[in-house]
Amino acid sequence: MTLKDTTVKRVTAADIARSLGISRATVGFVLNETPGQTISAATRARVLGEAKRLGYRPNNAARALASGHSRIILLVLPDWPLDYSMRANLDEVSLVLDEAGYSLVTMTPHPGGHAQPLWETLRPDVVMGMMPFSMEQLAEIRASGVAHIIPSISAEEFTPEQQLGFAAGPRMQVAHLVDRGRRRLAFAGSTDPRIADLVQQRRAMAQASATGFAGQALLFDADITEASVGRLVAEWVGAGVDGVVAYNDDIAALVAGAALRAGIRVPETLAVIGHDDTPLARLFVPALSSVRVDSAGLGRYMAQLALSAATGSPPPHAGPESEAVLIARETT
Repeated sequence: MTLKDTTVKRVTAADIARSLGISRATVGFVLNETPGQTISAATRARVLGEAKRLGYRPNNAARALASGHSRIILLVLPDWPLDYSMRANLDEVSLVLDEAGYSLVTMTPHPGGHAQPLWETLRPDVVMGMMPFSMEQLAEIRASGVAHIIPSISAEEFTPEQQLGFAAGPRMQVAHLVDRGRRRLAFAGSTDPRIADLVQQRRAMAQASATGFAGQALLFDADITEASVGRLVAEWVGAGVDGVVAYNDDIAALVAGAALRAGIRVPETLAVIGHDDTPLARLFVPALSSVRVDSAGLGRYMAQLALSAATGSPPPHAGPESEAVLIARETT
């Protein structure tokens, strides 16, 4: 058996013009919807009908080059696990952009990676970061000719006041535990190296909040695994810990599960609160208290920010979707 060349020649505006016996310019005016041209409705209908019959498809790359707009939004993701919250966020960003006629493309830079950044090859209308870019990244993106970058200030320049409300989740976790009468707190983090920076951010905020709300620092602070959680929970409770601030719901479930297996009453002896309010928080028994982040709502807000930059329309107002909400359940 021999392989045949299956390459299909792209139908062009010149093919349509030749088939109809009219000028290439007239066909181009119709296909590109060029304003200010006096082309009859009958001729326009003939051109569009023949384009459909021949299977004409516009050359979007050429259009983007000519117009300066690719209708592509590039979202740069941190090297985090693609968990429930992240998937909900990306699904909503993609849906909102698609409804507006824009395509979402994502990329995840990896330390030591050698792939050429997509902002250099796609000519995106907007480059948006899930997290602030470094000063070096911002310089590279600007040098590639991208007109709109979100956020436009570097991570080094970012202040807590410029972060959205959900960044205050650890503060809400600590305040809730203190409100429940817990003062001797521990922080349980994740050992996943991909989210080490985020774990450290939440840890630092929990530490500062413990001092502010409980009047003393966290008694213990550790990144836990399935192998270590039983030993650590036993040590913490033995030392008087009565509340645990968990990095996320997965970690909260590990802590609560280890406590229950050891005969430690939750929440009577040990209260536990998670973060993200994933389906696990509602399905776990006892149900986990958590901090809810509206990931889908945040995705809509991010898409609207990108569309505002791409089209010049007014920026969206950051509403309830950007605020964290505490959900109290059975573990506190």
